[in-house]
Formats: sequence, C-alpha cells, structure tokens
Amino acid sequence: MENLAGMVVFARVVEAQSFSEAGRRLGMSPSVVSKQVARLEKALGTRLLNRTTRKLSVTEVGASVYEHCARIAREAEEIDLAVAHLQSTPRGRLRVSAPWTFGMMHMGPVVASFLAKYPEVEVDLTCRDSVLADLVEDSLDAAILLAPSPSDNVVARVLAPIRWVLCGAPAYLAKHGEPHSVAALVDHNCIVYPVLQQAGAWRFRKGTEVLTAPARGNLRVNSSLTIRDAVLAGLGLAVLPTFIVGPDLRSGALRNLLPEYRPFEESALMATYLPGRPPAPKLRAFIDHCVEAFGPTPYWDVGLSE
Repeated sequence: MENLAGMVVFARVVEAQSFSEAGRRLGMSPSVVSKQVARLEKALGTRLLNRTTRKLSVTEVGASVYEHCARIAREAEEIDLAVAHLQSTPRGRLRVSAPWTFGMMHMGPVVASFLAKYPEVEVDLTCRDSVLADLVEDSLDAAILLAPSPSDNVVARVLAPIRWVLCGAPAYLAKHGEPHSVAALVDHNCIVYPVLQQAGAWRFRKGTEVLTAPARGNLRVNSSLTIRDAVLAGLGLAVLPTFIVGPDLRSGALRNLLPEYRPFEESALMATYLPGRPPAPKLRAFIDHCVEAFGPTPYWDVGLSE
C-alpha cells in the first residue's frame, strides 16, 4: 500500500503528541511529517488529528486508525532490525560532523584508518564552527562534540577527556614573569576566546576551591589556532585545550602554568546520535573506532604531566 510510510509517521506523531518531536525521532523535518499525515488523511478521506496552535488531539477515527498504524510501525521496526542483523557488515554512507578545529587537526587520520578497515562505508564529514549540531535538521548520523555534558535528547558516548591548560611561551615569561597564583593573572596580557569567558573572567578549580581571575588583554579572537599562534609568538597567556597545544608543551615551546589549577569545566570529547532504535552497524563501528583511536588517554596528552 502506497501510504505505509504515512501510517508509520502518523503513529509516531500520536505517540509523541508533536510533529517536531516525531520528526526528531524519525529523522525528518516537522514540515515533512505534517505533509505525510496530511497525505494519509487525504487518502483515507477523513481527519485523523485535530490541530491547534497549542495542542494535537486524535479524532475518534484517528484513534482507531492509530491502533493499526502502531502495529504496522512495530512490524516495520522488526523488519529493519532483522535486515540489520543479517547485514551486520558496516556499509553505506555515514554523515558525521565535528568541531572545526578538532576536526581539522585530528579527524583526518581517524577517518582514513576507519575507511581502510571498512571499505564499504562512505563518510561525509562536516567540520563546523558551531558548538552544537542539529542531528535531525542537518541529516547527521552522529555529531562529535566537545562539551561538559550532552543535551537530553541525544545518546552520547564519551570518546576521551578534554583537558585545558593555562600556557605561555618562554619568551613572554622571561620578559613579564611567571604568574604564581590565579590572582596574579590580572597583571598579564591574557589572550581571550570570548565564548570561554564568564563575566570577563577565567574560572579555575583546585579540588573544591574555585577561583576567578579577570582575563584582559589586547587580543580577543574566536579561533583557538589563532590564539595558539599568538601565544607561541610571545604575545601573552591563554587557556587552550591540550589537543591543540600538546606538542608545544612536550617540545617546550609552551609551558603549562599553574598546573595545580584546572581551567574551566571538566569537558569531554563525545559522539552523539539520536535515540530510538539501536545504531546501524556503520555508526556503531565508527564510534568504536573513535573510542579506540582517542581514549581513554588521548594520544595528545601522552607525556604531559598532570
């Protein structure tokens, strides 16, 4: 029957009581969901849902139709699971996003080794400036994020810890001195990534102790790589993740300052995907590959003191 897809969509709308939530679960936009339901109503010649700006409700006919549609949806899921089990070899196109800087610096070798291992998979990798990705809107199978915690509407798997350090170049420290306390940062030129400031200050933790220091300087820029270049040039001090400055700390080009204090919140590198059915073999294999490549101690932290 040509309206099978619409029946599954209608069942999900009734269960979610929302076109947008049903779309999120199905990986469709709300407008596509609405059109599917409207097409089913036209084919059946009756209204299935009462729509207002605030609420969706099922009509009497819709309630009866839902019972059949829900059964069809369950059968469709069982078919998908059976096919996935039989075709357990990862294959097909995998759409993934990653933060711009991390993606440019670290995702290339991981994707290359993954494709060498699973040649029947095609990867579409998008590196983006935004912190968060919309899995539904952007038609993504997974998003690699750097965050303290994932949002509530996704499944997340931690790939590796993300460590931040206050650092400076030996040339700058020789000229301006090394800060021996968080409070002393007020006397230094701080190179700032604006989003990582809280009320114009940097935040540090030592056990249960939390300290803040004004972060003021002559350069504010929303590029971690530009900040790294400025710190290496001796312009000032900055807080950067070790996945960017790990090699510089190992070589001595930069020094880890106030190592007993942890800048910012604890955060993690994580892979997120939509909840619902089990992940497809291609997605499960990719996430497993990333866990093996990045964790539990990421290679960029090897050889660095705590």
